[in-house]
Amino acid sequence: MSRSTRMASDSTAPVLVPILGDQLTRNLASLRGRTKDDTVVLMMEVWDEATYVRHHKQKIVLIFSAMRHFAAELEDAGWTVDYVKLDDEDNAGSFTGEVARAIERHDPRLVSVVEAGEWRVREDMEQWADKFACEVEILRDDRFICSQAEFEDWAEDRDALRMEFFYREMRRKTGLLMTDEGKPEGGEWNYDSENRKPPKEGLSAPERPKFEPDEITQACIALVEGRFGDHFGSLEKFRWPVTRDEAEKAADAFFAERIEKFGPYQDAIVAGEDDLFHSMLSTSINLGLLDPLELCQRAEQSYEDGKAPLNSVEGFIRQLIGWREYIRCFYWHQMPHLEKANALNAQRGLPDFYWTGETDMACLADCIRSTRDNAHAHHIQRLMVLGNFALIAGITPREVQDWYLVVYADAYQWVELPNVAAMILYADGGKLASKPYAASGNYINKMSNYCSECTYSPHKKTGEGACPFNPLYWHFMDRHRDRLEKNHRIGRIYSTWDRMDADKRQYYLDSAEAFLDTLTPADRSWARGG
Repeated sequence: MSRSTRMASDSTAPVLVPILGDQLTRNLASLRGRTKDDTVVLMMEVWDEATYVRHHKQKIVLIFSAMRHFAAELEDAGWTVDYVKLDDEDNAGSFTGEVARAIERHDPRLVSVVEAGEWRVREDMEQWADKFACEVEILRDDRFICSQAEFEDWAEDRDALRMEFFYREMRRKTGLLMTDEGKPEGGEWNYDSENRKPPKEGLSAPERPKFEPDEITQACIALVEGRFGDHFGSLEKFRWPVTRDEAEKAADAFFAERIEKFGPYQDAIVAGEDDLFHSMLSTSINLGLLDPLELCQRAEQSYEDGKAPLNSVEGFIRQLIGWREYIRCFYWHQMPHLEKANALNAQRGLPDFYWTGETDMACLADCIRSTRDNAHAHHIQRLMVLGNFALIAGITPREVQDWYLVVYADAYQWVELPNVAAMILYADGGKLASKPYAASGNYINKMSNYCSECTYSPHKKTGEGACPFNPLYWHFMDRHRDRLEKNHRIGRIYSTWDRMDADKRQYYLDSAEAFLDTLTPADRSWARGG
């Protein structure tokens, strides 16, 4: 789509191409077909984006360093780059302000930009045509396989929007793991049932590549420590890839060393083993350094070459062309009301241990430690430990959303919000997930080795020393019975609840209430300033 006001009078004026921090892709739609002699690339580090929530320090370093490296690569390739650093004296502090200043400097005939990934930025971007005295065109982000228009056509007249059926359409569209007859490879669309192995004793994985900060990254670390030193997180272990070359090396290592066991153990959790067999490529993908479709094709080739089993490869591909694509489209389908959704009327403040890590629950403490040290936790830690607790404890969605957006290096609102609001918290009332992902301590005990060293016992259901997940689970199920009893995936659990005598049920509820009373709400300044 495009919008325009009045054309610049000089047809020889350049084209201004703003590139945002998550658009670090050489074949970006706004660069494709442009000539280097009449194009000015604008890149901006702005205060508004660094602080609209108080992002993890590693996240800010990662984005700034990747931007600076990308700008240098463009310049080396012959592009003219106008790069605005955060500490530049006249920095306007916002994308709109910096584009306005760049228009004054370069007098372009056209501003050509790829649509922003987040609602609030795109809303501002849509106003540029009315504010600037040159033509403005906003291009579709075609780095995603599914356009929003395609998704809306698919979603029309569907009572429920389930990723599984969307995923099948993406398989057909891409041809990934499809036979010549149009059937799924191996006869099944989904091998998730083979990908739920608990961790066996001594389970460990090859260490992923870690990249020592170069001069550019070190400058970003110094900047962030100086300007954002009170933000959550540590920079001591910053080793993320910040260039396409580094990201490719990380991908090479995954396909060579870890994809074989990625599938079976993707849901497993081992204390101190922060990465296991996960790809750890999400930061690079979401920055634009790696192409998801290319990664899927590499995974498919691993299967064809006999280097990885079908269940691992299918699981990896499903996360990218299934879940990632679906989540992005669902975000735009549900905005802006998804941000305020609270179908379960959760009102409790986020406990302060989410920021401090000071809790006797070993699972939560370790997940928060990894989050603080690495700006990362894998998807089961996020969903079934950190998210599960927030769900069954009734934590208000907005505070949980802010926390996830702050703490993870791969978190942008388009991917974070649907995952948290709809998947983790069931705040959308079931538009995305077919059931709330609520679980007792038994699940965590089965899928991790946390419980053996914990103060609490997963085998004790109530009272002193009981795993808090146990009474909280039944407390959650009881208070939402009217909504959940008819759910075909979870409703039958109420027959178990009803078979308990009244005193036992009350003991569960009292134990949950006693634990909830011990929680100290976090200061909101952790997430959004003073």
